[in-house]
Amino acid sequence: MLPLALAALLFVGAVMMYRRTKQSEEKPPAALTDEQIKQQWRKLGFFCELDDQKRVWTLTGSRAGLLYFPDLLLGYVNDPQNASDRAQQHYGPYGSLEIMTYPDAAFDANSIRGSLADLTRLAELIEAKLATAEAGSSIEIREEFAPNSPYSLVLDVRPDGFDPAAADRERLGTAAERKAAPDQHSTNNK
Repeated sequence: MLPLALAALLFVGAVMMYRRTKQSEEKPPAALTDEQIKQQWRKLGFFCELDDQKRVWTLTGSRAGLLYFPDLLLGYVNDPQNASDRAQQHYGPYGSLEIMTYPDAAFDANSIRGSLADLTRLAELIEAKLATAEAGSSIEIREEFAPNSPYSLVLDVRPDGFDPAAADRERLGTAAERKAAPDQHSTNNK
């Protein structure tokens, strides 16, 4: 009876730790001020947003800022801790940008994933696309990286000097300049 009770206690403890970890991934720590969040976006170099309705990961920043993403990917690839399948790292002030080592390359609702070779290829692909990108352009990546992927990656290229924290409208309440597509209407409620 005692071993069964210990096993049940361990199971409950593991579930509680898992739930606490998931909650901390979804929300910034309470101690993080708006200024600290802004600084973390600036340190990352770009703003990251996942839109499940449109099935897209959007990275918003200047060309120079977006070039931090390939560096981040290569840093992930070169870290021996990430060599095993299902290894993962979270980035950004909310930890919402997840890079995962996985046998199949994909963008999905949880992560940007692939083998270390796939992630290296993605870094090289992004660098090549940003080399000729102009401010105001939007670069979609899916077919070249993971054609069967349920989501896409979009690089929203902004002018030099763009502050990635300015794109965090939901948390920080600032407006970001976004070029509306010709067939879309945008309203500005202030």
